[in-house]
Amino acid sequence: MDLFTLITLLIVISALFAYLNTRWLKLPDAIGIMVCSLSFSVLLIALNSIYPDQLASVRQTVAQIDFGKTLFDVMLSFLLFAGALHTDSAKLKVERRSVMLFAFVGVLLSTFLVGSGLYLLTRHLDLNLSFPLCLLFGALISPTDPIAVLGILSKFKLPDNVKLNIVGESLFNDGVGVVVFASIYRIVINGADSVSTGEIGLLFLEEAGGGILFGIALGYGMFWVLRSINHYQTEVIITVAGVMGGYLLAQKLHISGPLAMVVTGLLVGGHHSRQDAMSQLTEEYVDKFWELVDGILNALLFVLIGVELLLIDFQLTQWSIYLLVVLLVLIARYVAILIPFTLARRWLDLDRNAPIMLTWGGLRGGLSIAMALSIDGSLPQKEFIVTITYAVVLFSVIVQGLTMERLIRRLYPPDKAS
Repeated sequence: MDLFTLITLLIVISALFAYLNTRWLKLPDAIGIMVCSLSFSVLLIALNSIYPDQLASVRQTVAQIDFGKTLFDVMLSFLLFAGALHTDSAKLKVERRSVMLFAFVGVLLSTFLVGSGLYLLTRHLDLNLSFPLCLLFGALISPTDPIAVLGILSKFKLPDNVKLNIVGESLFNDGVGVVVFASIYRIVINGADSVSTGEIGLLFLEEAGGGILFGIALGYGMFWVLRSINHYQTEVIITVAGVMGGYLLAQKLHISGPLAMVVTGLLVGGHHSRQDAMSQLTEEYVDKFWELVDGILNALLFVLIGVELLLIDFQLTQWSIYLLVVLLVLIARYVAILIPFTLARRWLDLDRNAPIMLTWGGLRGGLSIAMALSIDGSLPQKEFIVTITYAVVLFSVIVQGLTMERLIRRLYPPDKAS
């Protein structure tokens, strides 16, 4: 199947699921489309057990989709920029200490806790996963997905400081997670002697620090160009060119493209940029354009997550393992938030309910799946890692997403939320 036909099918399916959700289910977009997509996949799996020959072409079509490449190289730059563009950078600046603390320290703590817990669990179950491979799973599952978080939290009313911490952390921690994942993956493939602590630190500085600095330069460069003209069509095109060209250049420079896009989006969407570089008409068109891009790509992403289920060999007899891994990830997330929260309590403007909300609101999504699928197929445990990753992501988006509003109402009654 050629690329255009494949994209057409995915767009048509996304539009159908979005319509079904808007017309009947009326769930938050990300959850509703995911539910439709999963239901569709389960139906196909059931039909496949009855008519395997007739549905073989469906599996072949899905197998043509390189999920990791599609997300990392095509969709991620647009989604992160759009999410950051519509985030209040002035308010986020107020919460910068807690956001950075949770995004950096939280991910590292969670990686170690999940990896250690999975290692002990698999030893008890005689699955014999190596400790570096368990840490690899910890690294890919610890970052919360900004795409899922932004798509769901936008529908719910939370105190601004709590919402900004959840959104801000999710925007920044994926870059940290990718760097940690890359370092541990190198150890898994080449052995512990292949990388030193100094090399990991240098890689982190290059990727994360370079990405942030590049994002600042790109954001101010786009601000200067937008300020020099007043033509909304051209200005919209400039934002698209900045995202695509900037992300490509970041990849060539071997720095974090995701962090660069987040910083660029925050600068371009900030109050100063909107006031000084955009007319009211330009601001309206830029916002509407990126809202539309965000909506279309979000729908596509969750359809992809659903249809990829056709290629995942879930063993229903191992449901208890999947449940234990989900509990492990949730507990590790809570502890990884609680420790820095407790140690830095006096400097953080967050109430005592914040760790619970940050834990349950820390959704996993396409980023975790993309990293899991990028693991070399020669590793015999890859299928198990992909399967448990999918189990955590499905639980996260469906169960946590569907119960988010109830938890918010319990922790933050309407008269206390702002």
